[in-house]
Amino acid sequence: MASAAHPAASGVTATKAPRPRTGNDGTGPSGATPPAPAGSSAPAGPSAPAGPSAPAREARRVPRFVWALPPVAVLALVFLYPLALVVQQSVTPDEGGTSFAPYGEVFASEAFRSALTTTVWLAAGSTAGCLVLGFVLAMIIAFVPFPGCRAVARFIDVFLSFPSFLITLALLFIYGNVGMANGVWTDLTGASSGPFDFLTTPWGVLLAEITYFTPFVMRPLLAAFSQLDSAQLEVASSLGAKPARIVRQVILPEALPALAAGGSLVLVMCLNEFGIVLFTGAKGVTTLPMLVYGKAILESDYPTACVVAVVNIVISVGLYSLYRMVSRRVGA
Repeated sequence: MASAAHPAASGVTATKAPRPRTGNDGTGPSGATPPAPAGSSAPAGPSAPAGPSAPAREARRVPRFVWALPPVAVLALVFLYPLALVVQQSVTPDEGGTSFAPYGEVFASEAFRSALTTTVWLAAGSTAGCLVLGFVLAMIIAFVPFPGCRAVARFIDVFLSFPSFLITLALLFIYGNVGMANGVWTDLTGASSGPFDFLTTPWGVLLAEITYFTPFVMRPLLAAFSQLDSAQLEVASSLGAKPARIVRQVILPEALPALAAGGSLVLVMCLNEFGIVLFTGAKGVTTLPMLVYGKAILESDYPTACVVAVVNIVISVGLYSLYRMVSRRVGA
């Protein structure tokens, strides 16, 4: 009778696979959660709180015009309100009430017409001088290599930050009655005074304004010249063009936008210049800003001073609008 073989009789000891230990909470070994059977979905964990919906976010978004209110309020407080007071004072005679009589009196006065004429011709003359001198100097810096040309170009940027009275004081040290030029002349000739006494005349004011405002023309010109392809100059030169023709037909057309923008800006700044006229001591030169200063500070005639100030503001805003229009059209 055949009997089933006993495991021990076969010489192979059957070992019983150990059962995995489970935690008290039914998890897998060492507390690990056993994988979910195929076809079953894992239990969902705690869900995060849902954010606000799109309509709610739109409702809580601050309107854009609210962010513009603080700067507009500051601008109205520090600029528009004082300007409104000036305009109000210009139509308020000393007798009281509201009247445009101060405008008629100011426009009929010889002092106002003389100051307006002086302001216009000084601004126009200074602008023309700045355009010519700035164009020549910018061409030299851009197209005539010399040691230190880059340092000079960088100094132009620094020069723009100088106050106008600083340039006037420098000219006084050189051409003043006791300046360096007159001192050298008296030492060499033994004369009691030197020949340089033009700083207290309109020509001295014109020289000071041209000296100070020329870098404002040079800066956009240097930027325009840096974009000019040097190959155009080389081709024109190789074809036998003279330097004057190269400047007229190649360089000048590229410089016109920068000249228009720089000249418009200088014209506006010269129109409102006060420090140069004051520090030169040119008592016979009265511009609109100087007339405002004299009427308001020296004579306490506030209605007249405000009328002149309003006229100066209107001219300045008109010229600035022209400057912006020219800048947009020429792309400067």
